[in-house]
Amino acid sequence: MSYVNCALRAATRCLLPPPWRSPRPFSSVTGPTVKKSVPYQKTLKEEGSRSGEPSRPLPPSAEVVVVGGGSLGCQTTYHLAKQGVTSVVLLERDRLTSGTTWHTAGLLWQLRPSDVEVELLAHTRDVVSRELPAETGLHTGWVENGGLFIASNKQRLDEYKRLMSLGKVYGVESYVLTPSQTKDLYPLMNIDDLYGTLYVPKDGTMDPAGTCSTLARAATARGATVIIENCPVTGIQVRADDFGVKRVYAVETAHGTIQTPCVVNCAGVWARALGQLAGVQVPLVGMHHAYVVTERIEGIQNMPNVRDHDASVYLRLQGDALSVGGYESNPIFWEEVSEKFAFGLFDLDWDVFMQHIEGAINRVPVLEKTGIKSTVCGPESFTADHKPLMGEAPEVRGFFLGCGFNSAGMMLGGGCGRELAHWIIHGRPEKDMYGYDIRRFHHSLTDNNQLLRRLPPR
Repeated sequence: MSYVNCALRAATRCLLPPPWRSPRPFSSVTGPTVKKSVPYQKTLKEEGSRSGEPSRPLPPSAEVVVVGGGSLGCQTTYHLAKQGVTSVVLLERDRLTSGTTWHTAGLLWQLRPSDVEVELLAHTRDVVSRELPAETGLHTGWVENGGLFIASNKQRLDEYKRLMSLGKVYGVESYVLTPSQTKDLYPLMNIDDLYGTLYVPKDGTMDPAGTCSTLARAATARGATVIIENCPVTGIQVRADDFGVKRVYAVETAHGTIQTPCVVNCAGVWARALGQLAGVQVPLVGMHHAYVVTERIEGIQNMPNVRDHDASVYLRLQGDALSVGGYESNPIFWEEVSEKFAFGLFDLDWDVFMQHIEGAINRVPVLEKTGIKSTVCGPESFTADHKPLMGEAPEVRGFFLGCGFNSAGMMLGGGCGRELAHWIIHGRPEKDMYGYDIRRFHHSLTDNNQLLRRLPPR
């Protein structure tokens, strides 16, 4: 059995001790691991399951074509149908969630420093916990076990106090807890270095496959949506109008062409390649993003999810175990994004992941003697300012973006899907979405690889 502390020691042996230790250069791996032990066996694509034919015939035309069957694609499609668009087609090159969505942790924290983001997150939570079950009678996999933000210094605690004040304005129940109160709530936690915590009882997690399949069911039930799997996009026809303005005209696939004035790029890591088909630069990069799933931990049941921003680690409750992950400070870029990658994973690089183990063991010491059941390392898309890419591309009218969500696509998907739908229909979003608007990047920066790799701290 592999133990967390054994992995830590193994990774440490690979590194030179300070001060001779030099930063590891950025590296890349081009091929996915074929088979992997992961906690979602039922969603893994079996060998040869992808047929050569689309799941249903292509219509000759559509008002909107959404490309990508992940969280944002399904949420945008659902909200377009809900807002009255009478002809929406969702194209997925493999199967729903097969790219980056299927392996996501599915966490939802309701509080962020931006008031707009608090509203976006609130809508996602409402869609997943209330709207979809009421519309379809299906369970989305929503688990409301609460969330706990860790403050290991005074400045972080002051920030959390401001977040609690913001939450009160938007009706988000939250409490700032002392270290002793935190210990009462989470007995397995080490509180020796704590200043306090922020507790949000109604935070939780979503099941990626359950949420997306329910969104698809709800969208098609309205009668205006066609979801077509096994249908990769091969080209996007762009034509200049009488004024010389470039506009989307049609979407080409391996199985036919759909005439449409509007394409929505929700292709995740593959969004950059899709943009190039239309002559649009999409400023994002693909990277390896990982977590590990532990063996059973006695006493962890019903505990809240934990986010330690200073240690850059999260602990997600997964039944009677924990998923341990975080944001990599020295990530591995996915240099050659494969079009054939579906329900796949990479091998975990323990040198990169080591910082998360150290932070997790410090916060929950029992992890040091807990076995690792599986590792999950998949592709995610990231942007230079850690904000999503949304809105109409300035190069081509009718080409919209809903991508680059920096591993937060599940939690922001509902709110952003609604805003993107409104943007498409009315020409603008309802909320102030400038921080997410693709136009915040000057055209000289959208294809600047050096800029895209200078990621901010998260």
